Parts: sequence; C-alpha cells; structure tokens
Amino acid sequence: MTASDTSGAPGVDGYDAVVLAGGAARRLGGADKPGVRIGGRALLDRVLAACAGAATTVVVAEPRPTARPVVWAHEEPPGGGPVAALDAGLSRTTAGYVVVLSADLPFLDQQTLRRLLGGLASSDAEGAVLTDGEGRDQTLVAAYRSAALRRELARLSDEHAGLNGLPLRRLVARLGLVRICDPVASFDCDTWDDIATARTRIREHEHVLDEWISAVKDELGIDLDVDTGVLLDLARDAAHGVARPAAPLTTFLVGYAAAQSGGGPEAVAEAARKAAALALRWADEGSAEAKPDTE
Repeated sequence: MTASDTSGAPGVDGYDAVVLAGGAARRLGGADKPGVRIGGRALLDRVLAACAGAATTVVVAEPRPTARPVVWAHEEPPGGGPVAALDAGLSRTTAGYVVVLSADLPFLDQQTLRRLLGGLASSDAEGAVLTDGEGRDQTLVAAYRSAALRRELARLSDEHAGLNGLPLRRLVARLGLVRICDPVASFDCDTWDDIATARTRIREHEHVLDEWISAVKDELGIDLDVDTGVLLDLARDAAHGVARPAAPLTTFLVGYAAAQSGGGPEAVAEAARKAAALALRWADEGSAEAKPDTE
C-alpha cells in the first residue's frame, strides 16, 4: 500500500497519521527510544511502515533519517507533553480521519489500522482505540475524527490557557469511543525488559519469516505484497529436484524476471510458476533417467 492509496477500511476515503516520537524515555535511561532497533529496524520505522497508507504522515520530533518520507513538526515550547505535540502534528494534516500513534509499537501493522479506521467509520463514535489485554485504553494507538480532536484541543486550550503539560486522557475524556482489543498490536516498549520481550517474540518460529521479509522490504525500499508461500515452495522444489544451492539462485532469478516484466505480485507469481514447473520437470527426468521417453 502506497501513500497515495486509501486505507482500505470500509467507509474511509483516506486518512492522515500523527506519530508522537518525542519524550525523555526516562525508563530507558534517556536512550533514543524511537531509534532502538527491534528485528533490525528502528521502532519509529516500524510504526511508519504500519501507517504507510496515510496520505500525510507527520512525526512530532526532531528530524532524523527515516525509511519513509514524513513531515516533521514540533510543539512550542519543546517538551510540552503529548497534547501539545498532538496539536502540533494535527495542524499539518487535512484528512477527515487521523491515526494517532506513539513511536514505540513494534507489532503495529497496516491491518490493525484498517480495523481501527473501519470500526470508527462504521459507528457514530469520534474515536476508535486499541485496548490491551487488561482492557486499558491505549489512546496513542487509535483513529479519530479530525474535527472532534480539533474541537477538544480548542476547548482545552481555552480552559487552561494553553496545552502544555496536559495529559492525553483530558483530551479524549469527552469523546465517544469504540474499543478494539489487541494485546499484541498495543504492546509498547517503555523499558529495556519490554524491548527484550519484543526482540524475543519476533524471532519465534511462527513470526520470524514474516518479520524478516518486512525488514528486507523496508531496507530495500520495496512496497510489494507477494505470496511468500509460493516462493518457499519454489525454493523447496529447486533444492530437492536440482541441488541445494539452486534454491536461493532460482528465487533471485524469479525476482529479476518479475522486475523485467514490470514487477508486481502477479509478475512474481507467474515467474515462480514457470520456475517451479521447470524444477519439477528436472526432478522427473532425474528419477526416470534410465527410462526412454515414450511420448
């Protein structure tokens, strides 16, 4: 999904994203939390990959290199807290829906954001928030109607002569919310123990391949969804039917052929189909090499 695409959520024509990436990270000893790497990717880049469908992505923090292009913003004065930071980010957006995210969500993905946006669009609510396994609202993993946020920001600013130092719960207290429970996507990294937990989880057998493919695509700047099962089957057939080194070489050649024919999931699937058929023919000949061809 590219930045020009819509969210894919029913009833949503498009959305913007505001990512809050400031803060002192005191529980990490002042470490640069958005830059901490999990699965080879900075936490901030993982969150930016999840909101790649946004028309505009605003990161409220000091500028830094990122895997995806973003708009930078900062609150005045610096260190004004999450409400002031959100106000600064929201001022750079124009869409009717906005996802608001912290920069420390290692397991957030585009499907989760589609669920949030779909839940919001299909209801009369003003926001849709993820809840963790204990039912607590995670207001920095949420989708909101932009007009509702702007209304509440203006109200708070009038009541408190500004937004500095206000907690986020004050902002969302008067919003009608729908809630979606997702203990994994709502997991955030506040401590080094949390980071260790996240690093362990992505290396578990059922997660490691998807995590690796996502990391490689980000590193190479590839925005392409392909059926990895097809490629794995091809690698297996090439390894068993030809020779073990044939597996990586064949998958490389499939990718090269797909790129030459214009790229896209269909091109990869067609090149993989042809190569898999060739590998099977090769293996069939090897198992019957002493028999004459009777056809």
